[in-house]
Amino acid sequence: MQSPVYLSGQFLLAMPGMIDPRFDHAVIAMCAHDKEGAIGIGIGATIDGLGLHDLLDQFDIPHGVAPDAPVHFGGPVEPRRGFVVHSGDWGGQDTIDVAGRWSLSSTVDVLRAIAEGSGPTRWLVALGYAGWGAGQLDGELSRPGWFHVEGDTALLFDGAAETRWAGAFAKAGIDTRLLAPTTGTA
Repeated sequence: MQSPVYLSGQFLLAMPGMIDPRFDHAVIAMCAHDKEGAIGIGIGATIDGLGLHDLLDQFDIPHGVAPDAPVHFGGPVEPRRGFVVHSGDWGGQDTIDVAGRWSLSSTVDVLRAIAEGSGPTRWLVALGYAGWGAGQLDGELSRPGWFHVEGDTALLFDGAAETRWAGAFAKAGIDTRLLAPTTGTA
């Protein structure tokens, strides 16, 4: 019997033809995946008209040195809950290390630190997450629809959201122009 593949620290990429339109061209930074379930943060799309300064204003946090960076659509689950995917050079109340590649925080202390200039050197902010119950993602991975690649911090922090999907496939040596939206039945 083959052991399950756990994807913490990897990117989960939606294949063309993904049935669920919420995940069209999705790039999900997988932050936890084990026998209990999985959670990831979408990093392939931003929320139109919403920037970091808007979020800071909601918490009465002065903008300080924080740029008004775009806020990412983290996923369809709890779309009002915020997350910061960031470099491992900062840690707060709830920060978790993700396979030694990046960290994840979800309390307001990380936003304060970013605004003050004492936070992580690299970061992105997202609202919502993608979540799967025990065995759910493993079942989805056994069918067409998802592809996973090693998490790349340069792509995570340096690339624009709209370029991450094609960029992640390119890092795996795949030209997205050659991907078909349907699978064969041979």
